[in-house]
Amino acid sequence: MSKTELAKRYILFIISLFFAALGVAFTKHAELGVSPISSVANVMNSRFDSLSLGTWLIIWNCVLILGQIVILRKDFQLIQLLQIPLSFLFGVFTDLGMWIVAPIPADFYPVRLLLVIVGIIILGFGVALSVIANVIMNSGEAFVKAVSDKIHKEFGNVKIAFDIICVIMAIALSLIFFDFSIVGTREGTVISALLTGVVVKFFDRKLNHHLTLLLQSEKEGGVEN
Repeated sequence: MSKTELAKRYILFIISLFFAALGVAFTKHAELGVSPISSVANVMNSRFDSLSLGTWLIIWNCVLILGQIVILRKDFQLIQLLQIPLSFLFGVFTDLGMWIVAPIPADFYPVRLLLVIVGIIILGFGVALSVIANVIMNSGEAFVKAVSDKIHKEFGNVKIAFDIICVIMAIALSLIFFDFSIVGTREGTVISALLTGVVVKFFDRKLNHHLTLLLQSEKEGGVEN
């Protein structure tokens, strides 16, 4: 892979972070629950709102990165430390997204439900772009991969278990911090868990070939002989 293509892929990955963060912002604005992986940060933001959702996502992602280091130890690749600045960027993009969606009225349930759907579509688009970029995994997926490699289980099965654990943790934290009430984890979380993967597959199927050609250098793409 040429340096030019590698640079393009990282640019695409950064673009993917923006769209993924914007998707999170849409679902958060609806207040019907966010995606499972963001649910813990969402509950913490609801309880300790002196820190923004983006800041809590940075903290959560860094916890997942630390988890990778503990699990993999000497097998942890130093290149994966790039997850740290990228996690900070994702947090900044999330707060920017919250600012963008703030003027959207969300007083009626149908509108809030629509915001969740739109958020899932945007999030899925962003995740699909990150898959196509194929340079580095986000901290959540990298954590799942670390666990699956360590226990020798399929990535997909571990991902399902990880999402369930995230939701359980979010509910437990909510019960602790909000007098045995469930806050921040609702039907939007379930909808996101069910639909995000479908949306990612749709965009990946539609965009992968075309974007891959754009990412390749002219010589690698077959323009030059």
